[in-house]
Amino acid sequence: MKNKGFTLIEMLVTMAVFVVALGAITVFVTTSYKSQAYTFQQATATEEGRKGIETMVKELREAKMGDNGAYIIESAQDYEIIFYSDIDKDGETERVRYFIYESSSLSNEGDCVSYGQGGTCSISFDNFTENPVELAQIEICAEGDLNGGNEYVDVSADGSYLGRICQSGCSQCANQWQGCTDFDITSLAADGSISFLADSSSAVGSSGGGFCDWQQDNHSFKAKFDLTWTETDTSANIILKKGVIQPTSHPIEYPSENEDVTILSQYVRNQMPIFRYFDGNGNELPAPARLEDTKLMRVHLIININPERAPGDFELESNVQIRNLKTNL
Repeated sequence: MKNKGFTLIEMLVTMAVFVVALGAITVFVTTSYKSQAYTFQQATATEEGRKGIETMVKELREAKMGDNGAYIIESAQDYEIIFYSDIDKDGETERVRYFIYESSSLSNEGDCVSYGQGGTCSISFDNFTENPVELAQIEICAEGDLNGGNEYVDVSADGSYLGRICQSGCSQCANQWQGCTDFDITSLAADGSISFLADSSSAVGSSGGGFCDWQQDNHSFKAKFDLTWTETDTSANIILKKGVIQPTSHPIEYPSENEDVTILSQYVRNQMPIFRYFDGNGNELPAPARLEDTKLMRVHLIININPERAPGDFELESNVQIRNLKTNL
């Protein structure tokens, strides 16, 4: 009687089949686990974003004047909003900031000079930033033959008339800057470059001693331009954050160093603005008009922990009407 059993080859084949089957099961289990973990992370990130928007909308709806008399909305930018609201119901109004990028304030300056009667001079700030410009302002001052009512300087930016300086209150060859006037140039400076022209009236530098020698000899007038702007640092990671400042007492203030910042979502993928602003008729507002005319806001958030993997983007959107700014009460 012959003994029955596995030959060596049969054992090797059986072991090979077992190893392959075990490997396939391991890959399946691992892939399933990673897929479930990714799905859970995506769901968690989306839920965090949803809760963040719900909280934001609730706080915005109840926004009011700051305890120091500050206006309801302090800043209304594409990627940042600052407002005042009693978010913890303690009877004190907090300063609340929702934002995804950090902002910074910068400045640049320059001047130009004219040597002719009724002359002009110009200056350009080319490529002063590559980041989105939230706010931009220019202070323009003059010096020269500017003591008469018919002696003044008209100023413009990129071909748009800004205003007139030194038509009154300036003097002849004062040896100091005079007539300093601020102009909002946010929309004109949005592309990161801007040019200014100073155009004097025909009486400036007229015959009979109408030339000055402060810093430059025999000039009819000079103009100084101090450019300041606030820009958004888009090189940073896109993270939705919330900053809260509690008011101090005697006197009431909101010190920026006291801001308590928390992270709401680390997976924001917005290329379009987070915040959009509308007037009472539903018209979308440009940056310069937002503080005064905003009646309704729209919050739009795109969440995706990995844009290169399915599922795709989760978009969250909500509208909010600030009760204390409503016009249909």
